[in-house]
Amino acid sequence: MPNSSSMTEFLLLEFADTRELQLLHFWIFLGVYLAALLGNGLVITAIACDHHLHTPMYFFLLNLSLLDLGSISTTVPKAMANSLWNTRTISHPGCAAQVFLFTFFISAELYLLTVMAYDRYVAICKPLHYGTLLGSRACVHMAAAAWGSGFLNAALHTASTFSVLLCQGNALDQFFCEIPQILKLACSNAYLREVGVLVVSVCLAFGCFVFIVLSYAQIFRAVLRTPSEQGRHRAFSTCLPHLAVVSLFISTAIFAYLKPPSISFPSLDMVVAVLYSVVPPAVNPLIYSMRNRDLRDGIRNLITWALILHRETSHLSTNDCLGIPHQS
Repeated sequence: MPNSSSMTEFLLLEFADTRELQLLHFWIFLGVYLAALLGNGLVITAIACDHHLHTPMYFFLLNLSLLDLGSISTTVPKAMANSLWNTRTISHPGCAAQVFLFTFFISAELYLLTVMAYDRYVAICKPLHYGTLLGSRACVHMAAAAWGSGFLNAALHTASTFSVLLCQGNALDQFFCEIPQILKLACSNAYLREVGVLVVSVCLAFGCFVFIVLSYAQIFRAVLRTPSEQGRHRAFSTCLPHLAVVSLFISTAIFAYLKPPSISFPSLDMVVAVLYSVVPPAVNPLIYSMRNRDLRDGIRNLITWALILHRETSHLSTNDCLGIPHQS
């Protein structure tokens, strides 16, 4: 009985049987991917370039955008390439790399979302202690802990998953290399070790989710005490979309990794995977900047500066072509 390392390739799930639908899925994924790249890229650039946004909240948001770019770039480009070239294969090293990187990014993102919930809790419920609890050094340590924990979690899952014995072929019922789909190919009882690791990780994820919900509950409780109706509306309109996206991300991920085999169908698995792997990276930039005036202003200033620079560059190029001397 071979283990997964003896296989040279895996077969991913096709989006559709007809060529027209495959191309349709390609264009849909391309649009979502470009939107994620543009949104997260603007957030990263605006926060990095605007010194007014060099605060703990925006520092964590910059890290979240980096993780979103990493997670969606791990799965979607390969799925688009398969749809475009009408193929299903992914090499064994490519599958292992995809499992490691995807697990790394989503694990680190979960831990970072927990840190961000704590940041908002301190800012709203304990504003006098904010500078002490969330200084620059503490923020760097928290972000580093999220990235480091994600790396260790990914290394553990990748090593455990690709050491199991496989007896059920090499076809995966998913558009990327997902751990539960690989474990479906395992021999009887050969996957129990990785299942144990998955259960522990899901319990940790559930613990993070409970912490996030409790943090936002305390935030809502504090906001309801404020006499300003405008302040309450602003806080709720900001926090509720955050909590909705976090809930979607965590609940669908837990469902994907813990659902019983009896309710596992390729179409359902694909929809759930899209909900936790593709949708959050695409909508997070919109959700986190939609009600944030400072970030909107930073993005607007960045776009204005880019347009002015492009206009000046085009003007200088035109003058060079016409032989007009530059004005000092």
